[in-house]
Amino acid sequence: MTDPGKPTAGPKVGRPLRVVARGEVWKAVRADLAEHGTALVHADIADLEPDLPSGAELRELLGRDWSRYLDLAHPEVRHRYAASRVLLKLAAGAVLNGDPNALELAYGPTGRPYLRGCDQVDISLSHTEDLLLVGLTTRGLIGVDAERADRPMYQRGLGRHVCTPYELVTLAALAEEERNPALVRLWTLKEAYSKAIGQGMQFSFTEFGFGPDGRPVRVQRPDGSTGTGDEWGFHTFVLDSGYRISVAVYDAGFGTIGDMDMTTMLDPDCVDAIEHALREGEDGGRGTP
Repeated sequence: MTDPGKPTAGPKVGRPLRVVARGEVWKAVRADLAEHGTALVHADIADLEPDLPSGAELRELLGRDWSRYLDLAHPEVRHRYAASRVLLKLAAGAVLNGDPNALELAYGPTGRPYLRGCDQVDISLSHTEDLLLVGLTTRGLIGVDAERADRPMYQRGLGRHVCTPYELVTLAALAEEERNPALVRLWTLKEAYSKAIGQGMQFSFTEFGFGPDGRPVRVQRPDGSTGTGDEWGFHTFVLDSGYRISVAVYDAGFGTIGDMDMTTMLDPDCVDAIEHALREGEDGGRGTP
């Protein structure tokens, strides 16, 4: 697995931090953001249950996501959706030193989530079965993805639908027992990168790829030539719970941010709008001369 102990290129990240109900992991999350500019947190839905609100409290926490939540017909899918948003808001609230209920989760044109008014923090989330995964970065862009490490993919012939020609040759050269784990790794890396650039499944997975594990990871063109530089960092981890997770981080040159308080992370346009509204209130609605 491509973790911080192996050769990597681009931005570094710490190991994913596990969240449990009433846990004390948030100081470690803030420390990762301070050191790396990026933090990863994951949780098992069952472990998080005591922290999951219901009824009016859940509706308040979900905010505009409440209607999306109600549109999900399957109870298990609905519960996972709510839990993932709760974890995201708890994590963002902790690192921003603010009330999770005050954070508004919004979506861009391609469905990419972001924290309204806190554009200096980029976010990504993934959930599968009972695993919830959240990524946060102040460096630029982030994408995360999770999948069971033993999910059968190679045997079903999915490789030809998600791999470049170079990747197919590389997979075929591996020992038989290594092919499926390698394909799951490629799948999660591609999902993470697609989420980071805001393309999701709109960007064909056969049009870009990644090299073998155990060496610096970069995006590759279909023929195996390098397609990105040191501005991108890619990491893969295998959790004790049996899930493989991958993260893609783009360094836009912002560096790490020391002050993570929500009151100083507000988007400048949002601050200008608030100041304008306050001035109008002081002037009795007449505006400033």
